[in-house]
Amino acid sequence: MKPRSCTTLLLTVTCAIATLCSLCQAQSLPASLNSSIELVRAGAQADRVTLITAAMNFSDMEGSAFWPIYRKYAYERSTLDDRRVGVIKEYAAKYPSLTDADAKEMAQIMFDCEASLAALKKKYYKKFNAVLPALTVTKFFQLEHRIDLMMDTSVEASLPPLSAPLPSEGEK
Repeated sequence: MKPRSCTTLLLTVTCAIATLCSLCQAQSLPASLNSSIELVRAGAQADRVTLITAAMNFSDMEGSAFWPIYRKYAYERSTLDDRRVGVIKEYAAKYPSLTDADAKEMAQIMFDCEASLAALKKKYYKKFNAVLPALTVTKFFQLEHRIDLMMDTSVEASLPPLSAPLPSEGEK
């Protein structure tokens, strides 16, 4: 990657993080959280394509091999992400009265989502490798991981804290 395109990519990622984090932190009500998550997800897919395009700098031949497979990957991944987002929304909605049973169930679903995502990535790593050099495919999945971290940080910033909720005045 050329130094100028690295600078452009870094600037794009930094702006996206700043925008998404401030968007998520501004949300405080569950309905707003729902809207915030959906807004982040919609923007994330467009940003993801932009970031991939800029960072990967595909030749015409590489791009024509990559993008059809990527679209299938993105579609399959979106169904996994839907399930994960459902758990995040449930956690936010139930947070003040979250039970151990709820927490255990949510944790198991999240572990299942992570395992399914890893399996999906392995499946598509093979498909991408069938048409692109391994170095290019590995670079893509490294970029994909970084974008995931950025999006996770944005969503996590909008969730209730991990500490136990404080008792209300009537519970003291």
